[in-house]
Amino acid sequence: MGSYLGIYTILVLCLLGYSANAEVFTAGGPPNSDITAAVLKAFTSACQAPAPSQVLIPKGDFKLGETVMTGPCKSPIEFTLQGNVKADGGSTQGKDRWVVFEKINGFKLNGGGTFDGEGNAAWKANNCHKTFECKKLPISVRFDFVDNAEIKDITSLDAKNFHFNVISGKNMTFDNIKIIAPAESPNTDGIHLGRCEGVKILNTKIATGDDCISVGDGMKNLLIEKVVCGPGHGISVGSLGRYGWEQDVTDINVKNCTLEGTDNGLRIKTWPSAACTTTAAGIHFEDIILNKVSNPILIDQEYCPWNQCNKNKPSTIKLVDITFRNIRGTSGNKDAVKLLCSKGHPCENVEIGDINIDYTGPDGPPTFECTNVTPKLVGTQNPKACVGPVVKAPGKE
Repeated sequence: MGSYLGIYTILVLCLLGYSANAEVFTAGGPPNSDITAAVLKAFTSACQAPAPSQVLIPKGDFKLGETVMTGPCKSPIEFTLQGNVKADGGSTQGKDRWVVFEKINGFKLNGGGTFDGEGNAAWKANNCHKTFECKKLPISVRFDFVDNAEIKDITSLDAKNFHFNVISGKNMTFDNIKIIAPAESPNTDGIHLGRCEGVKILNTKIATGDDCISVGDGMKNLLIEKVVCGPGHGISVGSLGRYGWEQDVTDINVKNCTLEGTDNGLRIKTWPSAACTTTAAGIHFEDIILNKVSNPILIDQEYCPWNQCNKNKPSTIKLVDITFRNIRGTSGNKDAVKLLCSKGHPCENVEIGDINIDYTGPDGPPTFECTNVTPKLVGTQNPKACVGPVVKAPGKE
């Protein structure tokens, strides 16, 4: 096997955005062999290359252990995954990572291949959704402090924990990503982001057991567009307020997305008895299609799963400038719209515009509930909105 590991081939290729003389460092081996050492060696060589370079995992099925690839690098790197890499199939409790890219400026991940987290055994051992006191399971792919990056044409399958975790990055684009896990797999968020600026998630399909996309604290200037979500728990801002060191969230835009059979739809969630006082502002959901989505529109400032907090203390997270526009389709229960804001910090400037959500189940017509908020109503609302000023939509009679 050793003769196959660490194979390096220098090719002359014209790579998109790279020079014509980029070096290609290939890491491969016999079918189902462990290529961990080869990948680390290839990345180290590419990272030290004076010109843009490429790490290539060719087509085939390979095993891959914990792999941490750390910059800074001398030049941009393209990591091309054509094959399928598989993690340890055990629970691997206590480890919080599998594949990590960190401290890299100028990065591409592509190739059409798959990160297979082999999560089935681990899900049975995962109770982190029920208690703070739990052993962590590895996130499949982590991007820590990665700037000016494009992640494209990649699949994440059966992650043990989150599929992709993105922390402290700038100017990153995720395009044509596929994320797949069963609806019953716990904590398998599709893409979780925090403390990033200038991230785009485009043309992506996410079917998983938790939030399709979850937005953590410190996020700025996030665009989510043309994403299909389901199964899963929807697209969520939060949860916010669980920890004392959290930062403000600003400028979150979700456009032209489809949610299919999800447990929640468009959700903002903050903890009661929050450990910090921060603001989430400029959160906009627009042009969304729903297909049997439970709780299609939900602001939940009483988010307290498994009674892990004190609900008697109102959330100290301020929600400001929130819009839901042109949201249409069907609900999986009668709770079409629930705006449950904090009595300590009522929501400010919430706009509901042209909502058409149908429900035909046995427990009555769809409902629109408001607590500690008076929304601004624009255009039409189905179901009939809670009390608030009515404004004509631009260009409508």
